Amino acid sequence: MKERAFITLTNGFKDKLFRLARRLLVSNEEAEDATQEILLKLWKNKSKVVEYKNVEAFAMTMTKNYCYDRLKAKETGNLKIVHSNYEDEKPSLQRQVEARDSLEWVGKIMDGLPEQQRMIIQLRDIEQYNNAEIAEMLGLNETAIRVALSRGRKKIREELLKKHNYGVV
Repeated sequence: MKERAFITLTNGFKDKLFRLARRLLVSNEEAEDATQEILLKLWKNKSKVVEYKNVEAFAMTMTKNYCYDRLKAKETGNLKIVHSNYEDEKPSLQRQVEARDSLEWVGKIMDGLPEQQRMIIQLRDIEQYNNAEIAEMLGLNETAIRVALSRGRKKIREELLKKHNYGVV
């Protein structure tokens, strides 16, 4: 595989690798390092890359595992996933505050979810992978993905309703 073909191949998903790494490692700098490390590993093994059916899914799995290894090395057991990609065209100050508050609550609720549910919600709802791709990345069957996704979303919905209804649910 030539350099141009490799760049074309990885340009389609390198931003997704970065976003996943940032959600797991929290730090932009560490996420950039992780993304570069994964791309370097792919480049070093470029002859084998063409053998994979879904290079993007393989790279996402590599990123997830690399980030987990980094977190274990730091002896940090808490993963933090924060979704801050919400944008409105011309939001009022109140809307901005409400949106930020809701996102913080979603982040806190997601922190309380089991690791697997957190990862599945990240990949499905934020990164927009389909269930089959997630199942391949995580080594689970699609039914387990659907169940974990449903339970995770239900928990987030219930907790947000409690918060917005001041605990009257």
